[in-house]
Amino acid sequence: MHRGSCLCGAVRFDIAAPLHAPDACHCSQCRKQSGHYWVSTDVLRGDLVIHGADKLTWYQSSSQVRRGFCSTCGSALLWDRAGRDRIGVAMGALESPTNTHLGMHIFVGDKGDYYDIADGVPQYLRWPESAQTP
Repeated sequence: MHRGSCLCGAVRFDIAAPLHAPDACHCSQCRKQSGHYWVSTDVLRGDLVIHGADKLTWYQSSSQVRRGFCSTCGSALLWDRAGRDRIGVAMGALESPTNTHLGMHIFVGDKGDYYDIADGVPQYLRWPESAQTP
């Protein structure tokens, strides 16, 4: 069981499964939402239980994606693409230990100019299924 929450604790969640290797998304939307880049792990919807869902607000950031955040403290928590059986959960909201390591960087062509990616983790220009390396 993994647990997580927003900064103020109004939204909490439990994940009843091992976590998959997270990915770091460097696209401009994720950077603007998170203030840097977004790191999340995909969780089967049935393995995620949200407590305080009445404080969870959704922002439709594109025709296919909505982003969930706490309406009290503003913590970015979830990334939800329509039609998928999984939902992205913010790694920064999870309590340690997560027993994971970063698996990939995506949308690296959009990364900010103020940092370098030098951790040796695979990098992709798009989604992993399109698997283009820079």
